[in-house]
Amino acid sequence: EIANVLGLKGVRMMHDEALMQPINIYTQMPSCAPSAPGLETTGYEITEDDVAEAMTWPGIIGLGEMMNFPAVIQGDRQMLAEIAVTMRAGKTVGGHYASPDRGNAFHAYAAGGAADDHEGTKEDDAIARVRQGMRSMMRLGSAWYDVESQITAITEKGLDPRNFILCTDDCHSGTLVHEGHMNRVLRHAISCGCDPLVALQMATINTATHFGLERELGSIAPGRRADMILTSDLSELPIDSVYARGVHVAEKGELLVDCPHYAWPETARNTVHLARTLSAGDFDIPAPDGANSVRAKVIGVVENQAPTKALVKDLPVNDGLVQCSEDVCQISLVERHRATGQVTNGFVSGFGYQGTMAIASTVAHDSHHLIVVGTDKTMMATATNRLEEVGGGVTVWKDGVEIALIRLPIAGLMSDSPAREVAEDAQKMLDAMIECGCALNNAFMQHSLLALVVIPELRISDLGIVDVTKFELTNLFED
Repeated sequence: EIANVLGLKGVRMMHDEALMQPINIYTQMPSCAPSAPGLETTGYEITEDDVAEAMTWPGIIGLGEMMNFPAVIQGDRQMLAEIAVTMRAGKTVGGHYASPDRGNAFHAYAAGGAADDHEGTKEDDAIARVRQGMRSMMRLGSAWYDVESQITAITEKGLDPRNFILCTDDCHSGTLVHEGHMNRVLRHAISCGCDPLVALQMATINTATHFGLERELGSIAPGRRADMILTSDLSELPIDSVYARGVHVAEKGELLVDCPHYAWPETARNTVHLARTLSAGDFDIPAPDGANSVRAKVIGVVENQAPTKALVKDLPVNDGLVQCSEDVCQISLVERHRATGQVTNGFVSGFGYQGTMAIASTVAHDSHHLIVVGTDKTMMATATNRLEEVGGGVTVWKDGVEIALIRLPIAGLMSDSPAREVAEDAQKMLDAMIECGCALNNAFMQHSLLALVVIPELRISDLGIVDVTKFELTNLFED
């Protein structure tokens, strides 16, 4: 994420902070910034040389998910060059194949070098990835529930679990603090019928082997790093004690060692650049001349799923401007890296928002411009301007009052406050969304992906509305 805002320098800062910690934290170098050239812009564009340099850093274990899968399939020179320098360094290429097409396009993507994929949502997806020689990563994030629907490939179809890995993808701070990280995923896999020892393998030795670290990590054996957890229950997996590099670092949820803080420079804390103070007029959506109503393309949010639906809705027109309806509210993306002043306006359905409200965020995968969803244009402008004022984060407004705020001063993506404090603010944000009428589980995760133009079907970017099924920009209104 940070590469999209601060580039290679930002990646190096975050990686250096990871190397300072008392536990082992490995990094995959980002591959796609932007995720889809021509469909979005970002604060920085990753190059082949950036990837080559990162492969020389200690603790870099591969190339992060290759999201621009159409470019790989089509033989794009830059994407293939990034993959090539990773392979020459003996590192692993991470995959991201978010298309339902499992035919020749999928075969070409796998042949391009991606060694894993985490975008599967059903059993057939998991099996297809393993058949291509990839490892299937089954995810349970704060809002993505894709383990239960895929783990039957092991529990019922009998596939070799060595080809599977458990992962989280996106988790917010509240999930991590209150429910756990990989132990949460393991508990869920076990509750879905997976043998506890098999689940443990899919979170330890399988992962170490996949990234070429099996001689260092993944098992308790001579010559390996003494990284261990002690648990009293293999089903619920309470983390009683944690040892890292042979040192007792945590007991019953309490740290026993210091975690050093990185001195983030001011350049990393001043990253929200709007061209002007926005007003309600910036969010107007003019209708075609003479229209009393329009057939508009609407992003349809699906609970607990990363993909969206491309919907078409009849929307009314008043004084030449398209209006929202009861189940459709407005979504806008405001460019925030180069202060171009660009505002893209569109529509989204599925959140259930009611009354006068807006929610704005500088966490907007993967370009991380400023994204705002609301029922009132004045409130959307207020929320947008507020995030420039605080340097980034998430803000929720209702009836003219700010009812929740998470400050994310580092690149507009992260906080250097204690995790429990951030988790408290995150819970207030989720409560505020509910207060505004949203009943979706962990709905902010859906908010944060509305601009991710490499996951079908319909998304928004600073360049327009994106039809991801065709990988092209599309008109907001039906022709």
